[in-house]
Amino acid sequence: MGAEPRPLAALVLTGGGARAAYQVGVLRALTHILPRGHPNPFPIVCGTSAGAINAAALASSATDFHKAVRQLLLVWRNFHAGQVYRADAAGVLATGLRWLTALLLGGLGQQNPVALLDNSPLGKLLREHLYLEGIQEAIDAGALQALAVTASGYTSGESVTFFQGAPSLQGWRRARRLGVATRIGPEHLLASSALPFIFQATKIHREFFGDGSMRQIAPVSPALHLGADKVLIVGVSRQLAEQPERVRSEGYPSLAQIAGHALNSIFLDSLEADIERLQRINRTVRLIPAEQLARNEVQLKVVDTLIIRPTEELDSIAARFAHTLPTAVRGLLRGIGARGRGGSTLTSYLLFEKDYCQALIDLGYRDTMAKREDVAAFVGVHGEPAQIDQEEG
Repeated sequence: MGAEPRPLAALVLTGGGARAAYQVGVLRALTHILPRGHPNPFPIVCGTSAGAINAAALASSATDFHKAVRQLLLVWRNFHAGQVYRADAAGVLATGLRWLTALLLGGLGQQNPVALLDNSPLGKLLREHLYLEGIQEAIDAGALQALAVTASGYTSGESVTFFQGAPSLQGWRRARRLGVATRIGPEHLLASSALPFIFQATKIHREFFGDGSMRQIAPVSPALHLGADKVLIVGVSRQLAEQPERVRSEGYPSLAQIAGHALNSIFLDSLEADIERLQRINRTVRLIPAEQLARNEVQLKVVDTLIIRPTEELDSIAARFAHTLPTAVRGLLRGIGARGRGGSTLTSYLLFEKDYCQALIDLGYRDTMAKREDVAAFVGVHGEPAQIDQEEG
């Protein structure tokens, strides 16, 4: 009899704008846990929002996992807001202030702005620096089974997962969500990361798509449809161990507070619910004898999961570094009430500045190394961690 095939591991990177820097810290820790030269530990990579861009970067260099992470580190450690959206005074005036004026006046006719910020610099960055042809090369080399990127259709209201993978993989359709095989391009990444109201939607074929976390009721589902037997999930929000402290409101919430609350609801609530659902299914399947599952052709299986998420509030970290944003962006955020503790949530999604990103990278690294034994067991390695490259460490 031949050896049992190794379980297929998937990496699920959730959304969150600049918060996705935390994921890079997790990946950096993984390169220090994996032996040098170890093959890509995640044949299936799934991403949503900014997590889709990180996922695509990993997939495009899946033949050399350590190199892929080094490239991500280089970008995130040197980020400036102007590389993601126009942060100069003229750019902010052209979009942000016109957006606020249109909101106050009930519209500007055909001159209505489509978003608070102009994210055309991100499109330029992706087209110039992301080698997406490497995705198919990694699939052909056997280093990757699939890359999945999820976006939300504004007309259909469906959560669409675009995936590029092995020829044997089939699309799927469920209530309000479907998987479509395609060749992943910059447009899919721009669509998936288009924060609602903040960045403009992207048209793919006949429909405009926005951030994939909207309407994504089952963030882990694409990984399972693509054949994953176990899933490493990297979240971008701290799990509360107890009920949050309720403080007295001193005034009506600002537009920034409401926007931050809405973004948290979009990015966090569905992931928590999906993880709980997966854990319930695992408990149920473990109670049913294997022969009974086979006899009744039950398709459910136990899916091993490992979750890594921040041990600190990213809002608080963002508040410490808010002053590093360009002057024009700070002025715009002040105009919508993004000041102090109440407005730091929105700031945490837009703070694409290297000091904040480095703080999140460091936190992701520490949180992952604190779970080193669990992570090593998950990826199937034992013994001493890999040596740290001086150029990267």
